[in-house]
Amino acid sequence: MNSNKKNGLNRRSFLQTSMLGAAGLTVLPAFGSRIFKPNDTINLGFIGLGRQAMYLLSGFIKIDGVKVLAGTDVYGIKRKRFEKRVNDHYTNSGNNVNVETYEDYRDLLARKDIDAVVIATPDHWHALIAIDAVRTGKDVYLEKPLTFTILEGKVLRKAVRKYNRILAVGSQQRSDPNFQHAVKLVQDGKLGEIEHIYVHVGAPPKPYDEPREILPIDLDWDMWLGPNPYVHYNHVLDPPISLNPEKNEQLWGAWRWYKETGGGFTTDWGAHMFDIAQWGIGMDGGGPVEIIPGGYEDYKVLTYKYANGITMTEEPFNEKKTKGVKFVGKDGWIEVARGYFKGSDKSYERSAKQESGPYETKVGHHANFIEAVRNRKDPVVPVEIGHRTCTVCNLGNIAFDLRRPIKWDPVKEEFVDDLQADLYMHREYRKGYKLPVI
Repeated sequence: MNSNKKNGLNRRSFLQTSMLGAAGLTVLPAFGSRIFKPNDTINLGFIGLGRQAMYLLSGFIKIDGVKVLAGTDVYGIKRKRFEKRVNDHYTNSGNNVNVETYEDYRDLLARKDIDAVVIATPDHWHALIAIDAVRTGKDVYLEKPLTFTILEGKVLRKAVRKYNRILAVGSQQRSDPNFQHAVKLVQDGKLGEIEHIYVHVGAPPKPYDEPREILPIDLDWDMWLGPNPYVHYNHVLDPPISLNPEKNEQLWGAWRWYKETGGGFTTDWGAHMFDIAQWGIGMDGGGPVEIIPGGYEDYKVLTYKYANGITMTEEPFNEKKTKGVKFVGKDGWIEVARGYFKGSDKSYERSAKQESGPYETKVGHHANFIEAVRNRKDPVVPVEIGHRTCTVCNLGNIAFDLRRPIKWDPVKEEFVDDLQADLYMHREYRKGYKLPVI
């Protein structure tokens, strides 16, 4: 049922200490880590209940030792859908679980019985909600890209370690045997010294150009916007659904394609494919040193240069324009994508058949997060890796915006002598919101 009931920390005290509170304080109570015994149940809450969250729910709810207790979304009908799906699952499996939903995510975080949260909101909310979550003692599964800005990623990384929480990034391809095989070939030197990487993800974001529409009565648009600068409502930003008859989203939330609300394909698919490229060449703790946008002088496509001489370009590597990665070494090459693998030598290849159904439900990424929570060990994609990958994506969009090359110091995580680029490390929040100091 829809409820405002909470356990432990009440909403008033939460708001008084939250980064969103009127006083603007930046200290939240930090609860101690729960020590899990082998058979203990891990209680989950979901923040953001749209299309991606429904895929994640279908995976997490089936894991032994996991119980989904709560969800929160600013769209009322999506809260009702979540309640129905969770209740139906537990009823059909013979379990008695009382699931509750909330409009404000802080009501869910205030519950002491929630051990971990799955965050699947639009990107502009990722940092603030994840920081709030770790500061209230919750472990976090956070959808990619990690954050909207580079500075947000640096602050979130610090918060996760300061409050001793587990944070896993939803970069599912790291848990896919197909991509693992590709990276192992590269790192084992089977292709020889890597010279170039082709990564195809798609175009950068475009200006928001959708017409204004009437706001649904059960959608809190002010809360949907959160820290994001104001844009008017159009249904493509939060696609509608119906329950009777049941009709789910007919498209992905289009906020990801617009500059005002997302990072385009550069961050949406880049968070997957640039991630694999960085992993393959051992740059999980580093990054490029120069980024050149497509259209600048003789550069036809977005180009990244690494200090070790490797170059990476965003462009198709086959006629089908498959979203994926091609590693080119002195001794050979491999192409890898979801359900696809091809190499210059047949011995490189493996069965790459992809099961039917949404990709997000077919890899063991969810189970890896639960195992990390239970054992208090980093998951396959911890916050540091998620931040570095997100930084690569954001650097591409910054170069596009500036329409010129930018120099980046991956050790200091700073632009090199570029005051104009420095302005893109973060963006101004709407009044009443601010990034906390950790």
